[in-house]
Amino acid sequence: MKEIKKVKKGLVRRLTAYIRPYKGYVAGAVIFSILYVVFVLLGPVLYGEAIDAMIGKGQVDFRAVYIMVGGFALCVLVGSAAQKFLNNCVNSLCYKLVRDLRRDAFDSLTAASAKYIDTHAQGDVMTRIVNDVDVITDGLLQGAAQLFTGVMTILATLVVMFVINYIIALVVVILTPLSLFVAAAITKRTFRLFRKQVRIQGELVAHAKEMFGGQKTVILFNEEAYSEKKFESINARLNEIGWRAQYASALTNPSTRFVNAVISAFVGVLGVIFCILSDGGELVLGAVSLGAFTVGKLSVFLSYANQYTKPFNEISNVVTQLQNAFASSARVFEVIDEPGERMEGDQHIAECRGDVSIEHAYFSYDPEKPLIEDLNVNVRAGSKVAIVGPTGCGKTTLINLLMRFYDPDSGRITVDGTDIRDIPLDEYRKLFGMVLQESFLSGETVAYNIAYGAEGASREEIERAAKAAYCDFFIRNLEKGYDTVLTGNVNISQGEKQLLCIARVMLADPPMLILDEATSNIDTMTEMRIQKAFRKIMKGRTSFVVAHRLSTVLDADMILVMNHGAVIEQGTHAQLMQKKGFYFDLYNAQFAGSEKISR
Repeated sequence: MKEIKKVKKGLVRRLTAYIRPYKGYVAGAVIFSILYVVFVLLGPVLYGEAIDAMIGKGQVDFRAVYIMVGGFALCVLVGSAAQKFLNNCVNSLCYKLVRDLRRDAFDSLTAASAKYIDTHAQGDVMTRIVNDVDVITDGLLQGAAQLFTGVMTILATLVVMFVINYIIALVVVILTPLSLFVAAAITKRTFRLFRKQVRIQGELVAHAKEMFGGQKTVILFNEEAYSEKKFESINARLNEIGWRAQYASALTNPSTRFVNAVISAFVGVLGVIFCILSDGGELVLGAVSLGAFTVGKLSVFLSYANQYTKPFNEISNVVTQLQNAFASSARVFEVIDEPGERMEGDQHIAECRGDVSIEHAYFSYDPEKPLIEDLNVNVRAGSKVAIVGPTGCGKTTLINLLMRFYDPDSGRITVDGTDIRDIPLDEYRKLFGMVLQESFLSGETVAYNIAYGAEGASREEIERAAKAAYCDFFIRNLEKGYDTVLTGNVNISQGEKQLLCIARVMLADPPMLILDEATSNIDTMTEMRIQKAFRKIMKGRTSFVVAHRLSTVLDADMILVMNHGAVIEQGTHAQLMQKKGFYFDLYNAQFAGSEKISR
């Protein structure tokens, strides 16, 4: 319980820091809430006086009645206006908080390390940025506004009730904590329940997103039943925990209403007794004078007693919103607090030659499962380096280290003799152009996607790069050519997407290249042309080519043969074939159907 309170306290402090820049809206909300409470509580006094003016002296004082009724109408009008402006201030604050939280969460996500992206479900992260932020603002700020107004109402009604009749007021004050005790007992466990609920919601969204993205594969392998079964399992857990959370929180309001109804009954009975004893005159109990207690004052007292207990009902409703908001804010701040990649560095490479050295590098994704151990590689500037080996041997991991998506656990990697960890990260990554198997294209125009990362590129330069990548032809066949927006309605193949990514690298014209199966989705004829274009762009540049088809790397200056995270052989194709080792077997196995090679 102490740990939960500590977590909540920390969350409130964090959220307060986001609200602080908007003090004007907070001040406006406070002022209008005070006005609202004042005029709402002034109304019963006026209609109580109107009641006494009608029955107090045996004849109706119409002038007093008119004045009091007019004053009451004015109170209702001003109170309604104050409530409207209060809601405007709270809503403006909510929308600005939503904007700031989403901005910071998205900024943190874009700066997050590759490890975070690799180890978190996309659907769950999206749920935190979209749904959980809405829950925070709807629950916390709207609930906080009701909480503040409720507290103001409670304090103001207490003062007025003690002025009217302190004995009845004491009865109300003594009995009211029963409502709080009931609410506290019921809501003690709701924070844990709501926290589980939002976590399972993220799991459900992640599964739905995964199934939607891979729906063709699911259908192809007739795995719809398994997908539905898994969804139903997660949904059943969400249903169970959601039902428990909502049931527990739903008990709060009727329970507090029952207690408050009992309090109102006590007030009514005691007030009637005092009216009878007073009989229009001064009420004296022993040596203590309580003043006159009229029917009008009784009506005022009953109204105030209701106003006094009503906020407790509202607060009990707010508790549910607050618990949900706290649970969601914890998830959002987990994204915001995720440390980004280390960007700083004090070494700069004015003109990159492309000498790359890996010295005694050790790395593993899981400390319990070593992967790369004591890796040593020296690459001369301008060399074409091919990285080959069986699936899972560490080819992609080596590329991750070169691009600084991950840093070695020990050892170092240098470019032109400079440790890459000493180079500013954004500056270092501009040294590389990278084409992956999976093509990333944003929902922008074709021209924008080709010029992605090459700010200020002209249309002429974009078209020249597209021609070099052999994608100009199909681009011009699109509805709007280079100005076609790549949405779901635009049908382009995986191969065409990969050609656009190749054109992007050609336009960027970096000093070093990384090609990870860059032509895996391209037909043979186009691949031959692309290889020709690559040979042209690779000339004089250090290039790392991850390849499964060994025919594409026969002309490499150095072939690194990897297995189990280690470079077990390195040399040219001819040198490795002469060794008749692992590479020889790999090549033989790949070309066994067309050319038999024996030891």
